[in-house]
Amino acid sequence: MVNGKSAIAWVMERQRVKTDKKSQIVNDANRFAIETMGDPAYPLRLLAKVITVSLETVKIVETLREIEFS
Repeated sequence: MVNGKSAIAWVMERQRVKTDKKSQIVNDANRFAIETMGDPAYPLRLLAKVITVSLETVKIVETLREIEFS
């Protein structure tokens, strides 16, 4: 969970195109991916990484439930 949302929902919210009302600056993850990262698939790769981390975290948490602490 990130800020009360699933990690996947949080990343997807951050990747959407939005315009700041006050400055009118457009925040576009796709343009950022191409211009800054040099990788148009960066948003998709980021989402895939977050999904992988989420799945691995679930596995770890399930393993912890099996451990008995004294």
